Amino acid sequence: VAWQLSARRLARALDRASRPLNHPRLAGPLAELGRAMGLPPIRAHLLEDPQVNGLAAPDGRVFLTRGLVAGLDRGVFSPAEVASVVAHELGHVAHGHARRRMLDVAGGNALRLALAGLVARVLPGIAGPLAGLAGAAMTARLSREDEYQADAFASALMLRAGLGTAPQKALLARLDAMAAGRGGPPRWLASHPPASARIAAIERLEARWREG
Repeated sequence: VAWQLSARRLARALDRASRPLNHPRLAGPLAELGRAMGLPPIRAHLLEDPQVNGLAAPDGRVFLTRGLVAGLDRGVFSPAEVASVVAHELGHVAHGHARRRMLDVAGGNALRLALAGLVARVLPGIAGPLAGLAGAAMTARLSREDEYQADAFASALMLRAGLGTAPQKALLARLDAMAAGRGGPPRWLASHPPASARIAAIERLEARWREG
């Protein structure tokens, strides 16, 4: 019930902050993604957010941020690279990650409460922070696993669509370079794996597919 209520609130918020995206430079790549899935051209929505990102909503819609589309318009990102973001978000949809992440958060909260109760008997002053770190680490690890799954789906889809994985890997490397120097959480608390690890995982998949 909590997940359904949260999903509805998110859908209403996305409706207010977005509109259908009809970008001439994306028409071809999104049509190819749809063809590879046996579907009409994939539809995306433009989310008014200056960050460079994509989003898969619980209702299956895919959103690209204003920052990402602006990068396409400036020539920072190619149409195929932006299409790889759509393919990645479709991977989240296909694997049901939105709902699973909600359950992951609930599990993390349960773990925090349980650990806080146990640790408080021995170290009452730091039980809360320690339990919070443990719960956050568990949620982050599960989120990183989701990212690898979505990457694998995107790689397979991009190959089937004839777009290849080069745009996907190039975009990951470019985003990593753009984020360099900004700092961030330690690796074990990060929600996304490092770009180098994601690229290496894609290349291992490609090698396995070639051998098969």
